[in-house]
Amino acid sequence: MPSRRLMLQCALPLLWTVVAQAESGPSQDTWTGLKPMFFGDRTIDEAPGYVALEAPKRAEDAALVPIDLKFPRRETGDRVVAATVIVDENPSPLATTLRRGALDGAFDFGLRLRVNSYSYVRVIAETETGALHMAKAFVKAAGGCSAPASKDPEEATANLGKMKFRSFAGQGMAEAQAMIRHPNYSGMQMDQITRLYTPAWYVTQVAVRQGDRLLFSLENGISLSEDPTFRFTYAANGQPVRIEAKDSKGADYAQTFSADGAAY
Repeated sequence: MPSRRLMLQCALPLLWTVVAQAESGPSQDTWTGLKPMFFGDRTIDEAPGYVALEAPKRAEDAALVPIDLKFPRRETGDRVVAATVIVDENPSPLATTLRRGALDGAFDFGLRLRVNSYSYVRVIAETETGALHMAKAFVKAAGGCSAPASKDPEEATANLGKMKFRSFAGQGMAEAQAMIRHPNYSGMQMDQITRLYTPAWYVTQVAVRQGDRLLFSLENGISLSEDPTFRFTYAANGQPVRIEAKDSKGADYAQTFSADGAAY
């Protein structure tokens, strides 16, 4: 039987490895491989002032991880026009690419993601001049991409493409929420009856307009959560808001709402 001294000697290297990882932080190895795939040899600056990212350190539900992006007003110009959200350890890391409309000023945007294992979540903002700036957060979550849908297929189909819009203030800068009913299957969920994987079927494109003006658009991968929901700031001016979406089967969905959220 090994002595306590021998067991301690064997355990010490593992202990020091754990301590070293804790001190150095989570590994950046995955990002080292991903960065050239999405951005080539372009320089990405991590200096603050262009974008901030807020995410829970430990997610309550890996299939519904809230992510908040904040784009401050740039007093010196070089406005952020697009942002790419990447979940390093997801099977398909590119979650979405956000493109802003023409409105100036600060812009906040929130969405919910599937996170499949402990991972960095990153947002890489691109300015009008083509400069790239990154913010990141490490999220402890597991199983988000394979988590079963919360609704049965019949209910999901019956409500497919239905939308909601809600504004949380009156005139001036306000916060709003847009929601699209869609199962957003990632392709990794298993049918508990057939024991077969449900094919991927998800919202690929979203555009939200206020009158004739684009507020934002999205190009999505499989990492958006079921019933994609977005919170965003905008200038509430009484004009109607229209939500348009397309999914991976080519289906189109659209609905127009009055400024107070009533459907037309």
